[in-house]
This record gives sequence, structure tokens and C-alpha cells, in this order.
Amino acid sequence: MIMIMKKFTSLLIGCSLALAGAALAQQPDEQQQTTKGKRASEKAHGTQAQPGRNAPNPQERPNPQERPAKQSGAVKERNATNERATTNEHGATKERGATKERSAATELGAEKGQKSHAGHEAPNAETNASAHANRGATNEPSAEKNRKEQATEQSANAPTSSTKQQTEQQRQGVKQPATEAGATSATSTTNQQNVQANQQNVQAKAGAKAKPAPQQVQQVKEQHANFRAQAKPQQVPPVTFNQNYKIQGAENWHGHQYEVFRSYQPQWHDQGWYHSHYNNVVLIGGGYYFFNAGYWFPAWGYSASAQYYPYDGPIYVGQHASPPDQVIADTQALLQQMGYYTGEVDGLLGPLTREALTAYQNDQGLVATAAIDQPTLDSLGLA
Repeated sequence: MIMIMKKFTSLLIGCSLALAGAALAQQPDEQQQTTKGKRASEKAHGTQAQPGRNAPNPQERPNPQERPAKQSGAVKERNATNERATTNEHGATKERGATKERSAATELGAEKGQKSHAGHEAPNAETNASAHANRGATNEPSAEKNRKEQATEQSANAPTSSTKQQTEQQRQGVKQPATEAGATSATSTTNQQNVQANQQNVQAKAGAKAKPAPQQVQQVKEQHANFRAQAKPQQVPPVTFNQNYKIQGAENWHGHQYEVFRSYQPQWHDQGWYHSHYNNVVLIGGGYYFFNAGYWFPAWGYSASAQYYPYDGPIYVGQHASPPDQVIADTQALLQQMGYYTGEVDGLLGPLTREALTAYQNDQGLVATAAIDQPTLDSLGLA
């Protein structure tokens, strides 16, 4: 409120000063005009009273034409009186304005004194008033200017933001097809790889179903003519003796070729018993085997120091009584060439060899015994 009153007082002072100055400027002109009018009326009056430049006769009656001149002189005197009154009024107004200025200056001086006592510098009252007025006048255009600038910036930013959105949309529009194309390419590549893998599997199965050629079988046999298996308990763990052991699932293997597997039961005997019953007992890969009717069987109990058997069951080799480790090595080599067996050709009927036999038997439509039996050897050409 104090600032508003100060501004209002400053404006009143300025208006009073402006009116006083205008009145003073007009006063000399009015006085000159009044003086000129008086002189003109006096000249006219003198001319009418003394037509022949003679002194007027006091006994003569006044000329009727002199009354208008006197009347005009009275009017001029009244005008002059009015002008003097107007001048006095202007002077009084000027004095009142000056008085108001003095009071405003006194108030500002008092405020200045208070600020000086507070330790702040106080400028001149009139300077402060004009400064406040100038600030108000300057701040208003500045605020208006700021509003215009903000409006201009918003209007300028609006198309920019829309342009950015369009650019972003365009980028996204470009990226999406690229991503879709990449995904399509990756999908097509994956599909091609799957097709190739399927073709390879089909080819592998087709090759697996095909029996090995006689030349291939003969070559494998010649390679293992003097083959001897070695015990590998760390790679191929041995089985233990169990008198009640039965080959799992053998009761479902029908046919005379599988009768020996259905009736197999481990036996524990000494060397005398085996020699009294079987003519052919040999040490194969860390354990003793005896031969009977085309099959090799584990000779449990023959020697306490040689009881390494990776598989507890019959191994078919045919009537020629070929060593079991050589027949196992030939089988491993052929299954390896056909892609069934991935292990080492070691002549031991371990878990990997049994898994390869099961896969081959399934593909050939044979009974999956996981063992070397007569149908499997016939299919491989090793019988």
C-alpha cells in the first residue's frame, strides 16, 4: 500500500507541475492581448472625442458614438479582471501542488531518515518516486514482452515437438520393418537349420536301417583278428554277483533265439566244476568266460583275482566260438560307422554299447535286448 500511495502521490505532483507550467506559458500571451486591446480602445476613444485634434468642450454634450467605446472599455476591464482571477487561481493551484510536493518530500525524507538509521542508504525522495514510477512503467512492458516471448517460444516449440514426434514415428516406422525383417530372416535361418537337421536325421536313420555291406564287415573282422580287451573299471564299471539276478524284460522276448536270455541265472563255482562241465574256459578282459552252444557266459567264482564283468548275461558269437571281446569290438566298430555308437572300440559290453545296440535293434525291428544276440549278429553280418 505504501508503494501504491507513493506512486499515486508522484503522479499527482507530476500533473500539478504540468498544469502550472501550461498556465504560466499562457499568461504572458493573454496579458499582451489585453494590453493591445486597451491601447486600441484608447486610441479609438481619443479619435472619436477629438476629431480635429482639438480639446473637447466640456459644455458640449457627449457624442452618442462615444458610449459604445466606453462600453467596450468596460468589457475589456471585466476581461482583464477575469484574467487576473484565473491567474490567481493558477497561482493558488501551483501553490497547492508545491505544498503537496513539500509534504511528499517530507514523508520521503522521514522514510529516508528511518532507512538511514537502519544502516541502509536512502536516495532522494523525488528520485525514488521517479524511479518507482519508471520501474512500474518499465516492468509492465517487460512483463508484456516476456509473455510475448513465452508465447512465441511455445508457438515455435509446438511445431518442433510435433516434428520430433513425427521424426520419432518415422524412426519407429523404419525400425519396425527392419526388426520384422531381421526376425523373419532369423526365423527363416532357423527353419532352414531345422530342415537340414531333419534331413540329416532322416539320412542317418535311413543309413542306420541299411545293413552294412559284406566288404565292410570283412574289413572290420580283419582289423580285430588279434584284438584283446583290457579291463577298465574306471570307464566301464563292473557288475556284482547276484544269485537271484534275472535279465530285465527277458520274459517278454518270445522265440527260441531268446530262450537262453529268459532262462539265464548266474552260477558260482570253482575251477574244477567249470572244467568238469565245459571244455572251453578263457580269460577275457579281466574275467573268465565259458563257452556253451554258441554263447559265452561269465564264470563266476572261477578265480577270485579275475572277476571283472561289465555285463552279466549271455554273449552270442555263433558255433565258431570266436572270443567274445573280438565279437564285441566288431559290433562296436560297425555301430560306430553307422552312427549309433559314439564310444571307444574297447571290446567291453558297457552301458554305451548296450544303448547303441538298443537303438539299432529298434530301427531294424528286432527285439530290444540291449545285448549281442543271434538276430542282431545276423542283421550285422557277423554271424
